[in-house]
Amino acid sequence: MPKKPNSLLARFLIWKSRHIPQRQFILILSVVVGFITGLVAVTLKNVTHLIQDLVSSGYFTEYYNPYYFVFPIIGILITLLIKRLINKPVGEGVPAVLHSISKRNGILKPHRMFGSIATSIFTVGFGGSVGLEGPSVSTGSAIGSNLGRLMHINFKSRIVLMSCASAAAIASIFNAPIAAIIFTIEIFSLDLTFGSLIPLLLASVSGAVTSMFIQGNDYLFHFKYISPFDIQDLPFYILLGVLCAFVSLYFNKIYLFFDSFFSKMKNQTTRVLFGGGLLGLIIFLIPPLYGEGYETINHLLNGDLNSVIENSFLYEYATSEYLILVLLIGLVVFKVFATTFTIGAGGVGGVFAPSLFVGASFGYVFSKFINETNIVELSTANYTLVGMAGLMAGVLHAPLTAIFMIAEITGGYELFVPLMIVSAISFLVTRKFMPHSIYTLQLAKRGELITHNKDQAILTLLKIDSVIETDFSSVNAEMSLGDLVKVVAKSKRNLYPVINEQKILVGILTLDNFRNIMFDQSLYESMRVSDLMTNPPGFINKTENMSSVMQKFQSTGAWNLPVVEKGIYIGFVSKSKLFSVYRRKLIEFSE
Repeated sequence: MPKKPNSLLARFLIWKSRHIPQRQFILILSVVVGFITGLVAVTLKNVTHLIQDLVSSGYFTEYYNPYYFVFPIIGILITLLIKRLINKPVGEGVPAVLHSISKRNGILKPHRMFGSIATSIFTVGFGGSVGLEGPSVSTGSAIGSNLGRLMHINFKSRIVLMSCASAAAIASIFNAPIAAIIFTIEIFSLDLTFGSLIPLLLASVSGAVTSMFIQGNDYLFHFKYISPFDIQDLPFYILLGVLCAFVSLYFNKIYLFFDSFFSKMKNQTTRVLFGGGLLGLIIFLIPPLYGEGYETINHLLNGDLNSVIENSFLYEYATSEYLILVLLIGLVVFKVFATTFTIGAGGVGGVFAPSLFVGASFGYVFSKFINETNIVELSTANYTLVGMAGLMAGVLHAPLTAIFMIAEITGGYELFVPLMIVSAISFLVTRKFMPHSIYTLQLAKRGELITHNKDQAILTLLKIDSVIETDFSSVNAEMSLGDLVKVVAKSKRNLYPVINEQKILVGILTLDNFRNIMFDQSLYESMRVSDLMTNPPGFINKTENMSSVMQKFQSTGAWNLPVVEKGIYIGFVSKSKLFSVYRRKLIEFSE
């Protein structure tokens, strides 16, 4: 008689399998994930802002004015201390989530459910010039992944839960549930099917409602008035789109340069001293770069320039509009430096908020400059908002997210046409010079990026270990034909790898190579394997991605190719095995 499961979870899973269909269960989990992620995102925001209010209070500013220089470094040091206590990787944000989907079956370690938020709170709270959206998405995705593993759901459903968490995080932060769904689809390359759309809707709404329940209708951005779109402004929006593309390229190039620069610094103390010191200096000189920068964006939306530049030591010299423009250009130029220095020094955060900051600053500068020429009078609030969309489209490669997020933030569609124009132009021009975003560039270089191309996505998800066959009888180059015949008699395959004493592959032998002489006993002692073997048509390295493997099969026309690791023989990959595993993964991915 079978034993009853002792675990409460096991009993629940049995009950669930009997009474709740899988699709309905995923819908329930999507609401749960949306609620938890929304709560996490709101808590992260509120705690971070509380720390910001404390460290920038009147007490510190009165008695210790250079807090802009010191506190970001203190925040990074606290972050590093927490990292050491956790003793596991944290802080990779969205790229880590994408990597887990492509190469780890959507599995994120449990520590990622708290690692990013525990560190980013102090990084941003003490003035680190990064955003909290990446840590929120990473934390929520980890919650979705681990909940999926706990409930023993399949790979496809686990990916849906992780995507739901991403949507809920963005929806709760910006009160923009539609944009949150689109962001998830664009960034995660999620198939828009009924099985994924409905859970995304439920999770996004759950995240937004959770935020509204805690914070009410307190929106992230506040503005007085949005002017309707005027067709006469069309040339200026087109120009803004082009310029946003080049600013996006500047943002990406600077970020990637310093990311590579800091990655070469193996000594953490050097990274803190160099990156933290430069970060503190930049923020001290340009105080609006302190923290996420949403307060500055609100000031720009409302045309409150005094609040933007009043803490700068150059404020007293800003006696003309042109000098003020120079100060504002500094926000565009140096925000990406502050962001890279924060992350390079060891801080934790994302680039979502910095891209919005740069876009808002550039949009304002663009419209202000045009107004100063007295050619036409442009709405600075409109161009500030549209500039945010332009940079988001260029930096994140998410044009649809940019359009709908700003449309939802403004509460209407007065700017829908210019949003479409600027976002589309910025995205297209940026992609021409940089095919991948900051989130996906490194994954794309390693061939680990899942795209909306389903064939490519399946190949990315496949692991080479799943297609390697090792049941081949190996032979030695010095083996005689007689000994070879004895091996053939016991072998189930007609392909034989030829290896030396170091297990290095030196050739291959097929049954066709010696079929006509294998029963000629007069050759059993004189004929050697080295006389019969041939070079393989190609090699597969064990570290290769599956796209490269498929290309090798196509270019060589071979049915079997050997797999080696540093020259050492591992096994073979057959075209039939590859197609069989591909078909199973395709069914799993599409169900």
